[in-house]
Amino acid sequence: MFAYLSSFFSGFYYSYRGATKIDWSRTYIICANHSSSLDITALSLFARGNFAFLGKEELLNNPVTALFFKSIDIPVNRNDRMASFKAFKRVAAYLEKGISVIIFPEGGIDGSYPPQLSPFKAGTFRLAIQQQVPILALSIADIWKLMWDDASLYGSRPGLSHIFVHSVIETAGLTAADEADLSARVWNTINNGLNKDNEA
Repeated sequence: MFAYLSSFFSGFYYSYRGATKIDWSRTYIICANHSSSLDITALSLFARGNFAFLGKEELLNNPVTALFFKSIDIPVNRNDRMASFKAFKRVAAYLEKGISVIIFPEGGIDGSYPPQLSPFKAGTFRLAIQQQVPILALSIADIWKLMWDDASLYGSRPGLSHIFVHSVIETAGLTAADEADLSARVWNTINNGLNKDNEA
């Protein structure tokens, strides 16, 4: 409800295309590129069923996002190895309960403007293989043009963001030896989606 209301009154809208017929009876790790604070809203409006975000610990300092990250979502301090380990243990527990988890595998928003897709952190794909949970990848193409992470630097404007939903990437039968290949496959999938939108 918060995502719908905030989008409606601020004038931000989202168009989802591609493999939009998703079997939401399954549990997924949902992966997307990260270039704007609006990414959270866009994915909240997209996902169905029970789901949670894995997000940076700093979101606990925001009075709005803190409501969710103190109750439903999972904060993580990626600079603290033990804290990161504990956060991913919580993610594993969520997945085992049938709760999908949304993760930005870049580990944060890169400082470059316009944004480029950064290398992915390994933990997401190690966990997907361990839990044998499929990955649902999305390319969020132009949302950064509406609101950059630091709106005070580049401002913001209402408009429509285009989001490409890719076909589900299965992990059944994969082992630890496939972790790097899975990470590369998801990175290429998301990056190709961004490039297609730029060409359009």
